[in-house]
Amino acid sequence: MNQLRILVSGASIAGPAAALLLARQGHRVTIVERAPSLRAGGQTVDLRGAGRTVIDRLGLGPATTERLLDQRGIVKIDDRGRRGASMPVEAFGGNGVVSTHEILRGDLAEVLVDAVPDDVEYLWDDTVTAISQDGRRARVEFESAPAREFDLVVGADGLGSAVRRAAFGPDGQALRPIGLRYAWFTAEIDEDTRGWYLMHTARRGRVLSVRPSRTEGTVKAGLAIRGTDARRLGREEQFALFEREFADIGWVAPQLLRAMRTADDWAYQDLAQVQLDSWTRGRVALIGDAGYCPTPLTGLGTTLALVGAYVLAGELGRTDGDVPAALARYDAVMRPFIGPAQELPPGSPAGFAPRGRLGIALGDLTYRTATRWPMRLVWAAQFEKADGIDLPVYA
Repeated sequence: MNQLRILVSGASIAGPAAALLLARQGHRVTIVERAPSLRAGGQTVDLRGAGRTVIDRLGLGPATTERLLDQRGIVKIDDRGRRGASMPVEAFGGNGVVSTHEILRGDLAEVLVDAVPDDVEYLWDDTVTAISQDGRRARVEFESAPAREFDLVVGADGLGSAVRRAAFGPDGQALRPIGLRYAWFTAEIDEDTRGWYLMHTARRGRVLSVRPSRTEGTVKAGLAIRGTDARRLGREEQFALFEREFADIGWVAPQLLRAMRTADDWAYQDLAQVQLDSWTRGRVALIGDAGYCPTPLTGLGTTLALVGAYVLAGELGRTDGDVPAALARYDAVMRPFIGPAQELPPGSPAGFAPRGRLGIALGDLTYRTATRWPMRLVWAAQFEKADGIDLPVYA
């Protein structure tokens, strides 16, 4: 195969997966990452469907299995902190809201990075600022490093992708907010989750949740509210927003509001989808959230990231390094999979964060009846999307 110079932007999930596959093909791969080092920890993601198949084909099944979280399922918490409707991990064959293969985002990234060959170059604490193309190569300018030329640039740098902005022009801003603002962080609380993902839904579209972590004495916490931010909020504005919205909620809310201010992994996002007519532009390709973020409500972000990296690298190998042909095939193979995967669960985000008591009661009812007809069919249709691609077998 022709050896190519390839830049991969992003070192979370899609980026290291693509770098691993491309380096195994013999290409000269460079990874650029905005963070100064690999970001550890993070929230829980799941390996399901075709995403789990990719991990197995990479030979990383045992390494990820060692780091899986032991979770019993999801349970709803009422206004008085009592446990109610639930969905155990065994529901839907272990591929329900909480799956049998839950892992922290940082742990999965570490498994992937550890498997990347030593000759892959890293540019930490840097990012792409501009991309120009002449048909045969892409010239990339960085914030810190000198400009370089590459045969292929892979944007795996998330929802706010610098590669997408640099290469796709006005289309690079193709974000569709779904009307939900979310924060994730690690916290310590005085309630034992007993292995369950605990979720409380309050009026006015507010949701707080805690789920098990791998570190004893801590939980992975989430705070969500309805709405969309018209501007980028600073860290203090984010804290003030959640303190204002959750001030009247009991249970563990006061503990979470205190913990968020000192959490070293605080992350806030106005949830949005990326919807593009094409994920390639010349010699630039987008994978994962950079190209087709489905939002966490679908539970498919990690699956799409892994499958996208696998298909892109596989098609490049199948075409013997013919970049234009490979990118055309990548788009054609992924398009039927991405469309359904980006469809939000019925009623979202109102179903996830209802504003009134009736909506909350209906939400609890759907959990109680999730494994019964006809609700079983609705839930199953969402979970089955993870297997919605006939995954090619590449050499």
